[in-house]
Amino acid sequence: MTPSNSTHDESTARPGALPPPGADLDSTAHLMNRISSQLATQLSLVSLDGRRRPEPPALVVVAHGSRDPRALSTVNELLDTVRALRPGLPVHLGHIELNAPLLTDTLASLGDREAVLVPLLLSRGYHVKRDIPEMAAATRVRARLAPALGPHPLLVDALHDRLLEAGWDDSARAGGAVVLAAAGSRDPESKVDTGRTAQLLSARLGVPVVPAYATTAAPRVPDAIKALEDSGRTRVAVASYFTAPGRFATECAQAAPWIASAPLGTHPAMADLLLARYDLTARRTNAHSGTRPALAV
Repeated sequence: MTPSNSTHDESTARPGALPPPGADLDSTAHLMNRISSQLATQLSLVSLDGRRRPEPPALVVVAHGSRDPRALSTVNELLDTVRALRPGLPVHLGHIELNAPLLTDTLASLGDREAVLVPLLLSRGYHVKRDIPEMAAATRVRARLAPALGPHPLLVDALHDRLLEAGWDDSARAGGAVVLAAAGSRDPESKVDTGRTAQLLSARLGVPVVPAYATTAAPRVPDAIKALEDSGRTRVAVASYFTAPGRFATECAQAAPWIASAPLGTHPAMADLLLARYDLTARRTNAHSGTRPALAV
């Protein structure tokens, strides 16, 4: 991510020069905000009777990993939003492959503490069912695995907004259709999840939404586009059902005959959904306190 511009750049200030007008006020306000945030975090750890509350389980967001550098910066920005929404919650990142930190390294750094693993994955599949549980089971972390993010109404909110940003409007209902472009998986339950998201998005838009895939599963995105055009649909949009930019998202967007939306990325609904999955799974963990939580979806 590109660092934000500060009001007073000490690296370029001349010796003895006065700071720009308002710089002291900005610095003071920033300091007070940090103090207030830290104080709120500390108070949240103390119960009404003065005893320290148990530390909440860590949130470990599990991303797939990508060779595209935009993916890592997008995920980091998303996690910064999660931290801002939930001060005091330990938030960590681990990748299944391709990027550091790898999930195994992140979990090793947590020792034997409790953690909730939330996959930054949009449907069930091999990674959710096998890879992540096996990685967690090989560590001392007392881990519970949250479900995949989809299907969920918050994802539909994000998909809808991304399409609006790309140029979708109500006029597209006449002759319009959408291809929901996903990565693809050999797991049949993954197709069920993506299909359910397509149904929810279709109900929101009022047009047919066809799930299609970049690889592994059928139909492929170009085939789904052609089928819709052959059926008389004149305005076919591609809704990018990817968590971050990457090769598959780029290829699917390039196949669009009309508009293509951006990946879900840092849409506010994504941060809300990560925390919703965490909260639900953490409550289940608390209900089974005293035992090692099961690594079940």
